[in-house]
Formats: sequence, C-alpha cells, structure tokens
Amino acid sequence: MGAISTVLAMLMAVVISALLVRISPLNAPRPLVQIGLGAVIAMISRKPVALDPEVFFLLFLPPLLFLDGWRIPNEQLLRHRGPILGLALGLVVCNVVGMGYLIHWMIPPIPLPAAFALAAVISPTDPVAVSGITARVPLPEHIRRRLEGESLLNDASGLVCFRFAIAAALTGTFSLGRASVTFLWLVIGGVLAGAGLTYGVMRLKNAISRWQGEESGPQVLISLLIPFVAYEAANAIGSSGILAAVAAGVTMSYTELWGGSLGTTRMQRAAVWDTVQFALNGVMFVLLGEQLPGILSGAAQMVSQSNHTGPWWLAVYVVAINFVLAALRFAWVALSLRLHEFVAVLRGRPAPDRTDPRMIVAMSLGGVRGAVTLAGVLTVPLTLADGRSFPERELIIFLAAGVILVSLLAASIALPRLLRSMELTPEPTHEAELDRAGVAAAEAAIRAMEALRQQPASGQEDEANVRAETSTRIIELYRRRIEGRLPQSEKAFRIRRAEQIERQMRLTALRAEREAVFAQARAHLISDATSRLLVREIDLLEERFK
Repeated sequence: MGAISTVLAMLMAVVISALLVRISPLNAPRPLVQIGLGAVIAMISRKPVALDPEVFFLLFLPPLLFLDGWRIPNEQLLRHRGPILGLALGLVVCNVVGMGYLIHWMIPPIPLPAAFALAAVISPTDPVAVSGITARVPLPEHIRRRLEGESLLNDASGLVCFRFAIAAALTGTFSLGRASVTFLWLVIGGVLAGAGLTYGVMRLKNAISRWQGEESGPQVLISLLIPFVAYEAANAIGSSGILAAVAAGVTMSYTELWGGSLGTTRMQRAAVWDTVQFALNGVMFVLLGEQLPGILSGAAQMVSQSNHTGPWWLAVYVVAINFVLAALRFAWVALSLRLHEFVAVLRGRPAPDRTDPRMIVAMSLGGVRGAVTLAGVLTVPLTLADGRSFPERELIIFLAAGVILVSLLAASIALPRLLRSMELTPEPTHEAELDRAGVAAAEAAIRAMEALRQQPASGQEDEANVRAETSTRIIELYRRRIEGRLPQSEKAFRIRRAEQIERQMRLTALRAEREAVFAQARAHLISDATSRLLVREIDLLEERFK
C-alpha cells in the first residue's frame, strides 16, 4: 500500500469509526475504535508509515491547539483560573519531576532526561477524548470547563517541558538558570508572537473587507493559515510555537467580537474547522493503531535490556505509570479543594460544601491522555546529536501509547458508571443572560427600523408607504420577541409557546420546500445551479429555526 493509499485509508477509517460508534451497542469511545481500525490497516499494509517527527508535529499540533484556544469560553477560563492554573502548571511540574524519577528507577535503560521527556509528554490531558466517553452521561459543566481549560494550558506547559527534556537528552547537559531564562522567553515570545500576529492579520483583513468587500473562501483560508504562521514565526525568533498557536486561538476569539466577518463566512469557517478537528484527531488515533504493532515489537526487544526480562513487564510498566498518574492527580485535586475551603474561611466567607469524593475521582478519571500526547511522543528524535540512536525511543513511544489506551479504557468503563450513581446538583442556566441579550438586540433592531422609516423615500411614489408598512411589520415582530423574553408571565408563556409551535411548523414547511426543489431538479424542470441556490437559502433558514 503506497503512502497516498495509506492516507486515504486512514481518512476512510475515521469516517467508518464515526458510523461504528453510532451503531455500536457497547458505547465504545471513538478513539479506541479508531486505534483498532488503525491496527487493521497495519495488518493489511504490513509496512508502517514512515513519520518525520518535525513534519508530523507541525501538521497536527498548531491547528488543534489554535482551535482549543479559539473555542474555549474565555469567561469560564477566567472564572475557574485558580483550579485551572493549579492543574495546568502545578500538576504538570509535579508529574514531570515525580514520574520522571519513577520511570528512570523502574526502567533503568531509559536515561533520566528521556524519562523526564516521557513524563512531560504524558502530562497533557485531552477533553476531546473524554467527550466521546461522556456523550451519554455528561460531566457537570464546571468540571467540564475546568478540564477544557486545563487541557488548553497543560498542552502548552507539558510540551514546553517536553522540549526542554528532549534538548537535555540530545546535548547531555542541563542548566537550571539557563533553562529558566529560556523558559521565560519561550512563554513571553510565544504569546506575543501568536497574539500580535493574529491581531494584526485580523485588523488588516477587516480593513480590506470594508474597502473591497468580503469573499468567504479567502477568509476561511486565512483562519486555516494563522496557526501555522504563528507557530513558524515563534520558532523563528526562538520562542514557543506551541504557546503561539494557543495565544493565536485565544486572540481569534476576541477579534471575533469586532463583528468584521459576514454571517456566511462564519458559518463556512465553523464547518471547515469542525471537519479539520474531526479529521486530525481521528487520523492521529488511527495512526497510533497503525504504528502500534511495530512499536510493540520494538519495545519488546528493548525491555529485554533491562533487569526485567519478560515482555509482560511492558504491561506492568504501563499499569504502574497510569496508577501513579491517577494517584498524583487525585491527591492534587483533593488538596486544591481543601485549600480553596481554607482560603474561603480565612477571608470571612462561608466555607463551601465539601465536595463528594466521587467527584474528585471523576475529575481524576477525566484526565484522559489523547491526541496531544500522541503527537508529542511521535516527535521524539530518531538520533542524538552525535548520530547515535535516541535511547529507548520505541519503548518510550510504546509507554506513551499504553498510557493513552489505559486512560481511555479506565475512563470509558468507570466514569459513566460513577456519574450515573451520583446525584448532581443542577447547573445554573443561562436563560436570564439570553433574555437580557435578546431584549437588548431586539431594542437595537427597533431603533434601526424606526430610523430607516424616517429616511426620505426615493424612486416610486408608493415607496414611502411600502417602507412604512414593512418597517411596522418588522418592528411588531421584534416587540413580540421582547415580550416573550420578559420575566415570566402568562403572556410571555403564551408567546414562547406560540414561537415553539411556529418554529416546528416552519421547519416542516422548509423540509417540504427543499424536497419539492429536489424533485423539480430530478425531473429536469430546473437547472442544478438553480436548485443549489434555492436549497442553500432553505438550509440557512432551517438553521435559523433549529
């Protein structure tokens, strides 16, 4: 099987995995299904894909990190900044130091710098992986937000530590003072490069759009290029491309608030990025399955060089690493919650209710390793600076892959059962916030209609009457919307119920419209171009009423 055929087979496996997850009664997590399909591809091709670590890292990490930073709710990130920073920075450092020494003690052939590299790359968590597990049993919102924020930041912190450890393994030297200065530049330079470049590009793009108009295709392509350009720009100045990609995504979320893009552009851009995220995450897990037979074979040969002579020790290593990671995470989460209670009492606030220990277990199980760990570990260099093979590279990759598999299995088995047995407190709704925003938007629309109605008419004599009638009808619709969003009353209830019924009827009518258009196109009564234009208008209206 050639390289192109293998890539196409992997993309097809990603598509098939989505279908299998939907029809499977076992509710298996999608990443596990994708790993299994990758193993099938390996058996068919019998020749693993040759990976260039740097190219692999560049293709997969920047867009995924950029999208994480772009889509995470920034207000949630700020609201839970204390727990998130503790997990994303403190716990990562604890994992790197503690697990690094443990791995070196447990497997002496892995040098200490390489052990630190492995510990760093298994530190980042992946909420995308756990989302498939909790699809039918969702996590409480505040836990999900903390896991998302932790993943966003610990991707960067873990991978920066990983780069330090790899550099130490390649050169054989490490200076804490020099590393501290370098770390500061990596962080500051990376954040400034990503944020500054994204801000400048978006300002320039919006200025050109106001001058020459906007075309959706180039706008979508610009958003796809930004993470790669930010990553390469940061690397060019010796800072962190990883942090640059994250900062670019966060800045992108803020620049969207300017409202400089057309609605069509935003819809197309969201669809393209959803596809990119689905494809990249899926291909990485399929690639893990495709590489797994070769990784297992190489690791089995390497393990014979240690004091433990049986290949079954590989399973012992993986289970031990996962157990210690989970124990460290559980202890960190429990201590941080107790510290939060203690600080609240010191500041004179009422102590928060004690957290159910099962919730701490849920947060520990929610720390699933996934795409970022896989992408990072596959970039371990093939050789050292002197040309010798990187020590225990196959074993390191196998252990990281084992951590991903075991954490996925543990979460998929235990987490749904744990959450089903718990009585979760109701999450606060955003209905009041939606009502306030809806009323303010409708009032602004009414003011705009009234200003337009007062403008002098031009052209035909009856234009003023048509404009007055049309604006009156639109204003009445907005006033009805305002009444429906006011505090609950009998009238507001009737209006909302009427809107629900109207929405259902409109959706039914739109589906009938679309089927009629398709039928006319099949009968060659209208052209394909006309049918596509009409169907697009119907689709946009349908999205409005969903």
